Amino acid sequence: MKIGYARTSTTEQLAGLEAQDRDLRAMGCQRVYSEQVSGARTDRPQLAAALDHMREGDVLVVTKPDRLARSTADLLGHVRDITAKGCNLIVLSMGGQTLDTSNPTSKLMLTMLAAVAEFERDLMKERQAEGIAKAKQDGKYAGRKPTARNRADEVRKLQAEGMGATEIARTLGMARNSVYRCLGKAF
Repeated sequence: MKIGYARTSTTEQLAGLEAQDRDLRAMGCQRVYSEQVSGARTDRPQLAAALDHMREGDVLVVTKPDRLARSTADLLGHVRDITAKGCNLIVLSMGGQTLDTSNPTSKLMLTMLAAVAEFERDLMKERQAEGIAKAKQDGKYAGRKPTARNRADEVRKLQAEGMGATEIARTLGMARNSVYRCLGKAF
């Protein structure tokens, strides 16, 4: 059985989740587990469910290695766990090539690609930290602009009209805890 796993980090990437689902089903996945959670988190319930569902001979299919893991060690740990069950991993989007851990060459390529991706991510974080430090030094960086404070009047008005926090958040496109912050309530 082919089991698919799709993941995006944020709700803004919903189209990406739908595209992954489409590609996984086109690859023949009978079951697709999807979630919107950071890959850096270790508690990914849908990934755990997909891995738990696997039986000997099954194949876990992902569109890209970073959908499954954020580090080389994490990816290799998942590959080890999958192969220990007598299963394999297939990664689809590798420049037109499909990597399948049932053969040694694909395993090597997957390991190398994961290492390069982790290296790129580390370099990006380093450059970002340097940029933020320089902007702070130049007095040009004050962090993220507050979004909720600018809308406190709107929040109070909607609450006065009888709307609850969840509905206000949905209407204004903001987080519910921001609504509570505008109302001066603990959440």
